[in-house]
Amino acid sequence: MIVETTVDGTRASATERDADDLARAVRLLTGRPIVALTGAGMSTDSGIPDYRGPGAPPRRPMTYQEFCSGPVARQRYWARSHLGWRRLAHSAPNDGHRALAGLEARGRLLFLITQNVDGLHAEAGTRAQVELHGRIDEVICLQCRTVSSRAELHERLESVNPLVDAAAQDHLATAPDGDVELEDTSGFHLVDCLVCGGVLKPHVVFFGENVPRDRVARCYAAVDAAGALLVAGSSLTVMSGYRFVRHAAARGIPVVIVNRGTTRGDPQATVKIDAGCSDTLSQLFDSL
Repeated sequence: MIVETTVDGTRASATERDADDLARAVRLLTGRPIVALTGAGMSTDSGIPDYRGPGAPPRRPMTYQEFCSGPVARQRYWARSHLGWRRLAHSAPNDGHRALAGLEARGRLLFLITQNVDGLHAEAGTRAQVELHGRIDEVICLQCRTVSSRAELHERLESVNPLVDAAAQDHLATAPDGDVELEDTSGFHLVDCLVCGGVLKPHVVFFGENVPRDRVARCYAAVDAAGALLVAGSSLTVMSGYRFVRHAAARGIPVVIVNRGTTRGDPQATVKIDAGCSDTLSQLFDSL
């Protein structure tokens, strides 16, 4: 058991501190309409790694500018993503996703903002939400803006890359966006938009892109209507999520953060629970 000395000279275990923080969070959230903000840490228990959790290796996701730079970059992206999609498509919601969906069903969760693109909150049953960075199961044409199914694209890529052996790639590590760490992508064949022949891109916001303004406006409006902001599984390193924590704190709206390790929003947090999302959110669901 981890034990440390507190500021008043007493000794408290990490377990005791976690229990005390959880009790404070329950007291704070009870009777308040909650808006949740979730990040990659929500989905680690569904087998999808996060970007910045404790022990996570350094990662450099492809930027929008790099993706648009030419066919070589797109070949690298789609080869890695095509193999990873087989794994991501079989991911399922975990207890944390189900806990938030249950809070919504009870009328306790007013709205959910997720930075994740895996669609697991919707699959768990959450209805009132904004998927801030889009969805990986959709594809958009950069020319005509037609949105189509990722499953359909997967079949097309399979047909033009018949020698890609998924079983032989099982040793490759999965990255947070659902792709795999594949080095040689030179032999992978691309396909284009069926409507106009344009370049296809996942319908997600890449690094270097801006989140659509209407999504951001909906999120700000939801936070303004909240009695508390519950952050789960996000380091809040990027401004796209952190801005809502700053917005809540500036308006005196209490902020509860559940995340393993430190976050950029810790100074704004009313309560910080340094623990995993699935167990903690399940306990909150049982207590609220």
